[in-house]
Amino acid sequence: MLLFAVVILYTSSLLCDCYRLDDAVSGKRNYTYMDAVASILGGVNVKLCGIFQHVSLVGVAVGYTIAASISVMAIKRSNCLHEKGGGKECNMSSNPYMVGFGVIQVFLSQIPDFDQIWWLSIVAAIMSFTYSTIGLSLGIANVAETGKIKGSLRGISTGTTLTQTDKVWRNSQALGDIAFANSFSIVLIEIQDTIKSPPSEAKTMKKATTISIAVTTTFCILCGCTGNAALGDKSPGNLLTDLAFSDPFWLLDAANAAIAVHLVGAYQVFSQPIFAFMEKQALQRFPRSQILKKEFKVPLLPGFAPYNLSLLRLVSRTSYVVVTTLVSMLLPFFNDVVGIIGALGFWPLNVYFPVEMYIKQKKITKWSGRWVFMQILSMACLVVSIVAGVGSFAGAFLDLKKSKPFHY
Repeated sequence: MLLFAVVILYTSSLLCDCYRLDDAVSGKRNYTYMDAVASILGGVNVKLCGIFQHVSLVGVAVGYTIAASISVMAIKRSNCLHEKGGGKECNMSSNPYMVGFGVIQVFLSQIPDFDQIWWLSIVAAIMSFTYSTIGLSLGIANVAETGKIKGSLRGISTGTTLTQTDKVWRNSQALGDIAFANSFSIVLIEIQDTIKSPPSEAKTMKKATTISIAVTTTFCILCGCTGNAALGDKSPGNLLTDLAFSDPFWLLDAANAAIAVHLVGAYQVFSQPIFAFMEKQALQRFPRSQILKKEFKVPLLPGFAPYNLSLLRLVSRTSYVVVTTLVSMLLPFFNDVVGIIGALGFWPLNVYFPVEMYIKQKKITKWSGRWVFMQILSMACLVVSIVAGVGSFAGAFLDLKKSKPFHY
């Protein structure tokens, strides 16, 4: 986790410097990640960047849909176990909750752009702190109550239920999960474009990423270590949704509710580049279409300005939410999906493109010490992505063999 944090901190700093060309204060702006790649690298790199970015963003939306539904389902199951003590009636499907999450996203997706969802980001951040603190506290309380540390530095033990090969796959998948947790670079340029200057956008963004990485890495390490210390080999994929801790159940409900609210906002943040791309492509393909450009004023509550409803925005964004919801229902394996998306996007979007753009923009001499260091870093991260991808795909394949799509 520390190594990933250091790498992402370094490469995100390089990416921040690619927002403007030549001069960090007055240079030409790159409004999106793809704009930056097109301006600096050009050629086939633009198409490759578009493919990796959009696949990763769709994957993030799918992962968030799965996670949010599991959290809401965990609340329902926790209450059921508390009231009835178990039984078949406490077994339930996540499909209805995925549909509910999708319905919420259909409405929120009609918010026009990044600038108008700042409040949603603040709510999501508060919720993130809430459930992380609860998870950490439960782990500490469990260790304090039992007086035993059940986990070990070697991780889960191998034996009759878990072979050494299975452990290798899980370790590989874990790399993908950690990569996913550090994959904010895929929307870094788009977020940086919303920052006001002075000081320069790059300076502000670097400060923000440093604080964010420090805080998230600290929480991830603490939650992971205390959870492993409390539960050892029985540590589940998610300490809060797999009901590893059963009491106090109301606190678990609060944590899972915070997860769901956080993911509602996070889904929108990571979907904005996709929305903008779809609408830009539609307008470029049909430049004379008045229907695509037309907006209707919809009256809201008294005292509020009317909402400008765009048919293009309504159809394209609703379709996107429907598709991501259906895919989530087909692949309801959170850890596997997260690992795959983390592996696919980590090297190209978080390392390769930032490194190559920075080298070209700053005119770093080939075979110089800094150039060699950057290339070694890039190749090492490529190996990590491949290993993480293999492990995550293996896990997904095994889960698919036991899965029943759309099964209620």
